[in-house]
Amino acid sequence: MRENSGDLAGISRRSRDTLHSKGPLFASGPAPGYNGGLSTTKSGQFMRKIPASTLSVFLLVGCQAGGVGGGDVALESDDQKASYAIGLNIGTSLETAGDHIQLDQLVAGLRDARAGEDPKLDAAEIQTVMTAFTQMIQAEEVATREADAQKNADEGASFLVANGAKDGITTTASGLQYEVLREGEGPKPSREDRVTINYRGTLIDGTEFDSSYGGEPATFSVSGVIDGFTESLLLMNVGSHLRVFMPGDIAYGMGGSGNLIGPNATLIFEIEMLEIIKA
Repeated sequence: MRENSGDLAGISRRSRDTLHSKGPLFASGPAPGYNGGLSTTKSGQFMRKIPASTLSVFLLVGCQAGGVGGGDVALESDDQKASYAIGLNIGTSLETAGDHIQLDQLVAGLRDARAGEDPKLDAAEIQTVMTAFTQMIQAEEVATREADAQKNADEGASFLVANGAKDGITTTASGLQYEVLREGEGPKPSREDRVTINYRGTLIDGTEFDSSYGGEPATFSVSGVIDGFTESLLLMNVGSHLRVFMPGDIAYGMGGSGNLIGPNATLIFEIEMLEIIKA
């Protein structure tokens, strides 16, 4: 099998750019961020990292199929650019493995596979090392997520204690806090209704992760969103405007959402109730 060294150089370079946090050489798509919704599925949509359970597949391909690259490479032809793009995608998918990935060995595996060379590791050794490697990455991911969850929970609890002592803040039995910015005179929705609202969501540090402002108002099923948001909607009359402070356990919980909302993150929403659509 004939090897195209230019294409492999592009793959190697882009993988290195990703894993070493260098900017890409040409424009890519949208930045990673919030998944843009309040769905109870709680799943991020943009640039989602490959879980450790899938990581072994990519690495197995790398061991049987990788090569040495780096340095400046030409990015003129479509083949060169596509190869570079594939490299960045591979690098992104391997971010969970961090510094454990050795780029020289990974790309060497790609080169051997493309050249039709016999693998330098036999199948049994590959299976053994990949099982241990995957278990290690999974354990590191769990430890990191648990540490992030505890940090977010502690920071959120401190924030809510201080916030709850402020004038005008009401705390419900679930721990939800709210502030009435404008009273409404219309009816309140039931769990079976749909509502049309404007809303803005931020983290407690002020980072905005979602907003309907600047676009069309959003329509949701009252019972089809995260628990804290459902509770907030049930408090509201048409025409009202609330600011709500949502503990992580009634927001996205341990799962978080997207790349901005971490596990157990406390969230802040401003919500304007515009219309109720009766079931």
